[in-house]
Formats: sequence, C-alpha cells, structure tokens
Amino acid sequence: MFTYKSLLTVLFYTFFLYSNYFGYDLYIANTIFALMALASLFLLSKKELFISGFFISVLWFWWIGYSFVYYDLIFLIPIIIVAIGCIYGVLFYLIGLSNNFIYKFIYIVILSYINPFGFNWFKLELLFVNSYFGISKIEFILILLFVSLFLYYKDKYKRGSFILFFVSLVTLYIHNISNSTIVTKPKLEIVQYNTKIKQNEKWERDNKQKIVMENFLAIQNAIDTKKDLIILPETAFPLLLNRTKDINNRLLELSYKISIVTGSLYEKDGLYYNSTYFYENGKVKVAHKVVLVPFGEAVPFPEKIRNLINDLFYNGAKDYETAKKPTTFIIQGIKFRSAICYEATTDDIYEDLDTPYIIAISNNAWFTPSIQPTLQKMLMKYYKKKYNLYYLNVTNY
Repeated sequence: MFTYKSLLTVLFYTFFLYSNYFGYDLYIANTIFALMALASLFLLSKKELFISGFFISVLWFWWIGYSFVYYDLIFLIPIIIVAIGCIYGVLFYLIGLSNNFIYKFIYIVILSYINPFGFNWFKLELLFVNSYFGISKIEFILILLFVSLFLYYKDKYKRGSFILFFVSLVTLYIHNISNSTIVTKPKLEIVQYNTKIKQNEKWERDNKQKIVMENFLAIQNAIDTKKDLIILPETAFPLLLNRTKDINNRLLELSYKISIVTGSLYEKDGLYYNSTYFYENGKVKVAHKVVLVPFGEAVPFPEKIRNLINDLFYNGAKDYETAKKPTTFIIQGIKFRSAICYEATTDDIYEDLDTPYIIAISNNAWFTPSIQPTLQKMLMKYYKKKYNLYYLNVTNY
C-alpha cells in the first residue's frame, strides 16, 4: 500500500544520498530526516513498510544492473531491480509483524547487520554520515533507543518525553564532536591519477595501447614535476600485468624515480586475481583483492549452483581468486593499506590495521552515469569515521 507515509519514508531514506549526488550536504536536513527515517519504522503498517523498503532499495541500488549491459544481458536489468526491491521490501515488512516496540527495536538492530548475498552497502548508519551525529553501531543503537522511547511515551508524558529526547540527542552530539579527530595527509607529494575511460572501450584491443601510453605519460609527468608517488585506478593497465614483461619491466625502471601504485589483473597457474601492483626502487609487490563483489567477481552460492550461473550468464568464466588477508605497502617509509573498489567498503579489509592511510583504487565505469560513485564515497566516509582513516581514492569513471 503506497501511502503518503510510505512516500515520506522513502524521502527520509534517500534525501541524504541524492542531495550529496547533486553537490549539497545539508546537515540539518540530513539529521532531521535521519531521525524521521528511524521513527517511521515504528509507525508504518506491514504493507507500508514493504512498499517503503522496496522503493528505498531501488533508489539506492537501481544501478547494479548496469554491469549486465557488458555481458549482453540487458533483459536481466528490470528483473534485478525488482528482485532487489522485493528482498528489502520483505526485510522491512518483517518490522511490522508485531506492534511491540521491543520487538521492532530488536529487529531493526538485527536488520542493520543483515547483508543479503554478502552485499553490505545498505547500512542504516549511512543516514548519519553527513549529520550531526556519529556513525558507530553504539551511537546508532542509542539513537534508535531514544527514538523508540520517545514514540512510546510521547502521549503519556508529552513535554517530559520531548525534553528528555532532546537532551539525549544533544548529549550524543556533544560526544560526537568532542571525540572526532582528523588524520593529517601523508607527508608525500602524491599524484592521484583519475581517468574517464568507458567500460565498453577499456578492454578493446585497439584501445589498450593508447591507454598504456597515457598511463606512462602520466607517470613521466609526475616524475618531471618531482612527485614522490603516483596512484592509478583499478585495472588501469587492462591486461595481465605480471605476464606482460615489457610493460612490467618499464614500470620497474621508472620506480627508481617515483613510487608507482596501479591496478591490473594477475594470473598464476590458471587462476586470476584483481590486484594492486606497487613498484618502488626496482621491486614490485602485489596485493590481491580480499573481498570480491557479489555476482560481479564471485557468485555467492555453493559450487554447483555457482558453476551453473557462470555457464548460463558469464560464458563459463570462473570467479576471481582472493588473498587470505589484506596487504599493507610501505611506501617511502609510510604504511598504506591496499583496498580495491568494493572491498574498501567492507570491514574485512581493515583487519589488523596498523596505519590510518588507505589507498583505495576503483573502476566505477561499470556503473556510470549513476549514483554508485556517490554511494561508494559515502560508504568510505562511514569507514573513515569508524576507523579514523585517511583515504587516497583514485577512480576510473
């Protein structure tokens, strides 16, 4: 049932994202709408919750189907969009199974941990990324608790419940600003070489030589301007770099003059990796991706089903392989954790973290033009606050 309450709920959950997409971060509006978004979960009926969850998820994730264009599977796009909407619609619907506030509170907390098929981009805490409150799980649970208690007692203790609610939020705000810290940028002269190469052109044989030449021109320009480090995007070299000796050797030679970090593919014993290569002083270190994109780089199902899906939709292609643990590069004496696109928005890549500096390379051309790069940046801001990080994000759009 699509009612005005459902419509408002969709607005509350999407305003922060689309306002940021259009270049506006309205902290007051984001804060108010985030509180209203949580309140709506306690007030809507089951049907209204389903409709709200359906359209919220569609407005967050409609771009996911874009990548299927490059596999000639355009017909799957509307199916994927509807499937996404239904999954989150059901998850929201379950909030309304009981009118008990305790049940709703506990389920919403559980919902904040649910990642369908391992895809973790729907975070309720994102509502507060560009607000006056923090994004930690404890702060989220406290805000949810304050909202639920206010709604439960507002009719019985009108003035008192409002004052207590307001004071509680102010206390959280003061805690947030008093505990916020800023990580200074690394003391290196760094070139972040962002590119704009369309996905359907990147892997064409006729374009590879041009792309490689432009990469080397960017590296040489960084050398000429006395930079310490240049970072290129994910798969900036659209080939198997460890199997392309002439390019690999040239990068090794240039690494005596500048440190180089670049994305490319890696092959060993018939297994393929999405990797980051780090060149310095004639040596190379490779960081393989730890967390793969569900359905993009790995099908999150048992082997038989995975093989069937790969045969049906991906021409029999195998899933990428993964590293067992994240990699930290030491670049001119400074530690940088390597992260490739999606994994930069997961907790796994920050395990055993011993540095605030993250090199996050991406290839967002799969999903542009869309809000995907905006959502990715919001997620990185979430993790930046969560782990007190400094990102060097380099992207191909």
